[in-house]
Amino acid sequence: MAQKTLPFNKEQLQQIIAEYGTPFHIYDEKAIRENARRLIKAFSWAPEFKEYFAVKATPNPYILNLLREEGFGADCSSLAELMLAEKVHILDENIMFTSNDTPAEEYQKARELGAIINLDDITHIDYLEKHAGLPEILSFRYNPGPLREGGNDIIGKPEDAKYGLTKAQLFEGYKAAKAKGVQRFGLHTMVISNELDPNYFIGTANMMFDLALEIYQTLGIKIELINLGGGIGIPYRPEQGPVDLEYVGRGIKEAYESKIVPGGLHPLKIAMESGRMITGPYGYLVATVLHKKDIYKHYVGLDASMANLMRPGMYGAYHHVTVMGKENAPHDHIYDVTGGLCENNDKFAVDRELPQIDIGDIVVIHDTGAHGHAMGFNYNGKLRSAELLLKEDGKVKLIRRAETIEDLFATLDFSGLEK
Repeated sequence: MAQKTLPFNKEQLQQIIAEYGTPFHIYDEKAIRENARRLIKAFSWAPEFKEYFAVKATPNPYILNLLREEGFGADCSSLAELMLAEKVHILDENIMFTSNDTPAEEYQKARELGAIINLDDITHIDYLEKHAGLPEILSFRYNPGPLREGGNDIIGKPEDAKYGLTKAQLFEGYKAAKAKGVQRFGLHTMVISNELDPNYFIGTANMMFDLALEIYQTLGIKIELINLGGGIGIPYRPEQGPVDLEYVGRGIKEAYESKIVPGGLHPLKIAMESGRMITGPYGYLVATVLHKKDIYKHYVGLDASMANLMRPGMYGAYHHVTVMGKENAPHDHIYDVTGGLCENNDKFAVDRELPQIDIGDIVVIHDTGAHGHAMGFNYNGKLRSAELLLKEDGKVKLIRRAETIEDLFATLDFSGLEK
């Protein structure tokens, strides 16, 4: 079986724990930067390429800022995410705002920042016009429904997903927006999540290029931006391999040169909104073993819980587990690795073959750099952990402190209660 590697050893981790305690999420800056550069290089052939990092994956200003330094923009879907982008000086058309069931104040903020607004429903044209005014450039999110196979438990099959416009609505939307004075147009789709087949993304590009050409030929509207969405998966399991970005880039280039160039839409801006693939493999949840329990099964209880990493409990998702200092020990014990929530799905691993685990052992849960801390919550009054950044020089920076009980109670008023 292939090995999952770590950017630190047990001794280094013990020094970090001595200062910050556990649990915490820690991100590897060097690896994130190198991965960002690899994606940009894979699309260096394009007349213009933009990666709008999916802020929801890792909504931390230090992460956003280092990605901005690598040339990334921001894919935002809420007011808070727009404000985070603004805080790190990602502005104007370096932001793509894609949301659903959107309040007026969020459209207003997107207009204020000059973001590219990507509408999720045809009725939002009038809503946006009424509450924020129509911008010069407008994009629409396409839902191909049964025309595009795919989907999974995370995003659902296209025809069952709540997102986007049908093809008929898309054409109607472009006509209506043009009639209202919109001058520039984008096209977007996002129909898969955590996909490891590189051909899926090439297929999506072909679908979108064909659609853009049909819009041009039918409506006379030149699409200037096609956002192919995100959805590139990561190898959560040791036996899996990462998506070959170079292969994807070459495949999309071939589609571009065979369709967009002769079709009269060159030059066209190509965009993506990857989140998981950018930071996911380079984040780790570090926890300490508090208890062991042997009843009908063997349980290992951590000081982290589903409140720190929701994916295993929510999706049954696999995350690799390393017991520090026992990397080469035989995996001859079977455990459920759990947290302390009053819910039986609060498990990081079920029936997992691991080395013998003892109370006090340090456990590292891999691939938590996206949709990890971001999906945290406070059920049972659990407090969200700190976030740390492992800098390129080996130093560690606190980029989000751990929550306190005072934070949790800050919105409560105890003053009127009887003694």
